[in-house]
Amino acid sequence: MKMAVLDFGKTNSKLFVFAQDGRILDERRSKPSWIRQGGFSVLDEPALHDWAVRAVSDAIDDHGVEGLMVSGHGCTFALVDDISLTHPILDYEQEPPAEIAARIDRRIPDFAETFSPKLPLGFNYGRHMLWLQAVEPDAFTAAKSILGYPQYWSWRFGGRTVSEVSYLGCHSHLWAPRKRDFSSLVDAEGWRGRMPAFERAGAVIGEQRFGSAAQPIAIHNGVHDSNAALHAYRRQERGPVTVVSTGTWVVVLNPDCPLDALDRDRDMLVNVDVDGGPVPTIRFMGGREFAVISGDWQGAIDRSSLQQVIDAGIMALPSFAPGGPMPHRSGELTGRTPSAGERAAVALLYVALMVDLCLDLIHSNNTVIVDGGLNSGGLLASLLAELRSGQAFMQGATLEGSATGAAALAFESVGREFAAEVPEPVRASTFAGFAGYRNRWRGLAADRGVAGATAGGAR
Repeated sequence: MKMAVLDFGKTNSKLFVFAQDGRILDERRSKPSWIRQGGFSVLDEPALHDWAVRAVSDAIDDHGVEGLMVSGHGCTFALVDDISLTHPILDYEQEPPAEIAARIDRRIPDFAETFSPKLPLGFNYGRHMLWLQAVEPDAFTAAKSILGYPQYWSWRFGGRTVSEVSYLGCHSHLWAPRKRDFSSLVDAEGWRGRMPAFERAGAVIGEQRFGSAAQPIAIHNGVHDSNAALHAYRRQERGPVTVVSTGTWVVVLNPDCPLDALDRDRDMLVNVDVDGGPVPTIRFMGGREFAVISGDWQGAIDRSSLQQVIDAGIMALPSFAPGGPMPHRSGELTGRTPSAGERAAVALLYVALMVDLCLDLIHSNNTVIVDGGLNSGGLLASLLAELRSGQAFMQGATLEGSATGAAALAFESVGREFAAEVPEPVRASTFAGFAGYRNRWRGLAADRGVAGATAGGAR
């Protein structure tokens, strides 16, 4: 059996074909387009849909795919009637007007209930739901179902309308992790009746015929991408692990962190795994920040550039995107002007130092698995292993942990074995002066009004 997985990220859209032994047999890539419409930034849904249909049709023709699974980025919802959207899908990177924000933010439940911190833009999508309801009430009136982003796509490709707990529980303001039920906001706004029945991520929720295929394929219920990556590694029964899932966002998930250690002011929150369990999490927009700092660098980063940057003391200080553990600070470069290659090195060092800080804040002292596109070439994981010599570090055998976890859920749901490759041990890098560079970076961050954690250990 072969499975197609559509992995819809904020910056990149990907299709993978998985065999049951975990191998990726094929892949296709595109980029979602976000356009202005009706005063909002919204997804160009028809364009992404057309690309996805072509990609799935080709996967069926070329590989005999029998099922379609979706992994999707967080912070995004869809309002649908029986056949279509009642409003275009909002881009979560936009702030409601100040006068509307002042009204809707008063209705957001307390952190103690939802473990969703108050964040800007649509980083909690319940906030964007309140905004849209305030200015486009007819879209809510017409909607029969409120869907998470992966569930929208599973429905769009032929599945039933369903809810899924890892997505609803992903910093949305809509879920109360301790109660394992919808939050007070959902009932206060009258939304519960439009939340469809729950199905587990990966469950078969329909079937659809694509292109010229003679037979329909199964449509599986989608999943939140970072929680899919967590599932990919937890299912291997490796014991307690912290997963560092990297992409547009860097999401650090440590199920063993105490809930009372979470700091609502540092983008710390509770995610919810595919079985409804709470997963303490900290995150920052690392992929976006890497692009800003590096000048959209593409390709490998030379190790000699990393050493040159460390020797010269060139640093990027937070933050270069909204949210994260150091909010309300404007990012800046310090030291001499770097070359293009050095800028990329500065950017990678910045991401490593931010992850290192996040691991302290999330009380991580177990095995760390580094996954995703920012670990291309294994450099990010090796830098972290050098900084944190008291912890074991591993890295995904591929860069596609989210898609791999999504494939595993789909195969498991139909009783098929899925033997994903196990993560590989990480060899620590050996850059001279790196520990001192880290300590100076934290000192400068603290001098700018940011309370730093103690280097090398949880506080």
